Amino acid sequence: MAARVGNRVDRRTMGRLRLVSQRLVPLPAVPPALGGSGSVAATVRWMTAMQAQDLQAAIWAVGARVPGAGLSDVRSALDSGAVVRSWPMRGTLHFVAPEDLHWMLDLTAERLTKSIAARHRELGITWADIEKCRGIALERIAGGGAASRAELFQVFDAAGQPTEGQRGIHILGTLCRHGWLVQGPLAGNQQLMVGFEDWIPVSRKLERQEAIAEFLLRYFRSHGPATIRDFAWWTQIPLTEIRAAFEDVKGQLVELEFEGTSYWLSPETASLLDSGLPGQRSVLLLPGFDEFVLGYTDRSLVLAPEHANKIVPGGNGVFKKTLMAGGEVIGTWAVEGRGQRAAVVPELFDDARPLGPAAQAAFDRAARSYLKFLNT
Repeated sequence: MAARVGNRVDRRTMGRLRLVSQRLVPLPAVPPALGGSGSVAATVRWMTAMQAQDLQAAIWAVGARVPGAGLSDVRSALDSGAVVRSWPMRGTLHFVAPEDLHWMLDLTAERLTKSIAARHRELGITWADIEKCRGIALERIAGGGAASRAELFQVFDAAGQPTEGQRGIHILGTLCRHGWLVQGPLAGNQQLMVGFEDWIPVSRKLERQEAIAEFLLRYFRSHGPATIRDFAWWTQIPLTEIRAAFEDVKGQLVELEFEGTSYWLSPETASLLDSGLPGQRSVLLLPGFDEFVLGYTDRSLVLAPEHANKIVPGGNGVFKKTLMAGGEVIGTWAVEGRGQRAAVVPELFDDARPLGPAAQAAFDRAARSYLKFLNT
């Protein structure tokens, strides 16, 4: 039976609990149960999946969670295959641990394929086309090694499989979702495509309900407090299946009731409500598309609804970098200048409430840490 925490929290406390779950605030000693180890690969594994359609933003999302890591450390993890980037859910690129990708794709690929079937008909993509492109791509990679998107598009076009008008990227996405290709080492700021089985020789396979149960448990441990509906939005797995699998893991979680809604999180994170919850004076510079904002269908716990449009101007789907203070989004930020003259500049939601001396000092430290990351 799941433990339960009563109404003794406010929104800022909920945000700070998420800071802990998402490894965004340092703890004196982080045990394995809370994702401790400190490496890039272990952090991605702990997070379960990290949104990564913007590669540079995703690299900093990892760096923000690994104290002392530099840009080169995250790039090395991608180059070695210790972290992989693919479309495990929602048709959106994510970083995941390589051993998890296969079972995630098994859960989500078929449903996503059905959801984009009409678009494939518009683009003139049939399953026979996919199978033909699979053979072409694997033959090119076997003969010439990792290939760029442009190189694969060239061989597709030459074989009578046109790639214009998003047709090529839909074909590549389908080949990745079905476990034939995966994005591999970096070439500048792009990733090369490689064969899935060559790049990920060890890949777990789980029965469907077992996989959903693991997905649930890891999501609530790394993203909690969160709701079952948050998880359903995050993965696009049907609620009926989620509720059935949730019965297998709820005993390993804590239920926290807030404003009449049940949220779930790990016992280790919940225990900090008694022993001391960090993050009250934290100031963080998070990238656009960070899981702290995007990992939930309801973002109002950490982002006041009246400011949501300032994060996604006009609802255009492009999330700006967020400035966090004490578990709450209080503004955005940008980098001005280059090289030695680069500076991080905040843009607060409320100009009438500037950063106080302590918060300004914390912001300056966060800015130095970010600039150091870029040059390490």
